[in-house]
Amino acid sequence: MPHRPRRVLGLTAAVVMTLGLARTAASEPAAPAPAAAPAPAPTDPFEQEIRAFEKSDRIMGSERARVVFIGSSSIRMWEGLGFDFPDHYVVNRGFGGSNLSDSVKYADRILPPHKPPLVVMYAGTNDIDSGKSAATVAADFKAFTAKVWGLFPSTAVAFISIATNPQRWSQVDRVREANRLIAAYCATDKRLTFIDIFPKMLGEDGRPRPELYQGDGLHMTRKGYLLWIPPVRAVLNAIVPPEHAETKPAASVTRK
Repeated sequence: MPHRPRRVLGLTAAVVMTLGLARTAASEPAAPAPAAAPAPAPTDPFEQEIRAFEKSDRIMGSERARVVFIGSSSIRMWEGLGFDFPDHYVVNRGFGGSNLSDSVKYADRILPPHKPPLVVMYAGTNDIDSGKSAATVAADFKAFTAKVWGLFPSTAVAFISIATNPQRWSQVDRVREANRLIAAYCATDKRLTFIDIFPKMLGEDGRPRPELYQGDGLHMTRKGYLLWIPPVRAVLNAIVPPEHAETKPAASVTRK
């Protein structure tokens, strides 16, 4: 039987080779598992700021109601807000570069932890600068109040009038019209207040007072805020009397 030994030898060689490969594979370390892909960064330009607000809110807790200041950079850069209104608990929730519509979008994430008796808003300048009409800005403010009252039906809302500035003076006509429309809307509901600071920001020549603005001709100096404080304080005192607000300022969160 001349061919049988060759078959056996061939089979034996195959078995030896298989065992050798198995031993080699067993002796080699396993390849590391691929690292998990990092979570994608938020595409919304304000998501990180809103998350920072939420983290701060968890630290502060919700044991008391607070007046919420919300809006664009003129709110965000209001340093020492709590010290400017020492008879009230206030919290700064401005996020720079935002449109009024962004405050609408994030109201249900920003407001609930504070149970605000009053929300003070300053926004609209970026909206107009981006090309929105005065009617659109006014409509967005109405949408904001609807969002607020969907959360807290009795909460008051005060709107600080849009103030033009040296850099955007060419937009003054749309600013005036947006203010007119928002003021007219505020007159329709006792929960609304229009704080008209626009004329206070102008000099005798009818142009923006340069000392109220930083070198960029856009953001306010401390002198600008000092001009805002009395009319805003009057609204706070009328809606949240100091004897009901306690006499201790809440932490004011500002971000640059």
